[in-house]
Amino acid sequence: MERRRSFPDVLAGAIFIVIGGAFVAGSLGYELGTPLRMGPGAFPLLVGAIVAALGLAIVVKGLIAGEVIAFGPIPWRAVGVIVLAVLFFGFTVRGLGFVPASAVTALLTTLASTRVRPLAAVSVAAGLTVAATLIFVVGLQLRIPLWGPWLGF
Repeated sequence: MERRRSFPDVLAGAIFIVIGGAFVAGSLGYELGTPLRMGPGAFPLLVGAIVAALGLAIVVKGLIAGEVIAFGPIPWRAVGVIVLAVLFFGFTVRGLGFVPASAVTALLTTLASTRVRPLAAVSVAAGLTVAATLIFVVGLQLRIPLWGPWLGF
């Protein structure tokens, strides 16, 4: 019986292990506290450990019971547009404000697909902007201006 290894599973599991490990390492700079009175580093430590453990399980599954799956063509347009959108948000959220930066970011990520029509993209961007504003600015009370100084507000 031939054992097949699944490269995508091993790669995905390794990425999970790296991300979980980064959260664990970052959380060690904060106070962990006690089990009854957890400090600010306890939650990232637990989440990072769980993500790393899941990544390890995915790697083991990929090595033991993997299946041969070929990668399809990489959608470079989508990868580039999404990276550009995230960078745009990070560099402009303080200058433009949360609402315009979120709207443009959502519109860019929606347009990463070649199958989305412009009206649907605008509708999704508007809905995501309203939802993100309600969640982050209103609900979580993040101190981000809705409209930034670049717009003259």
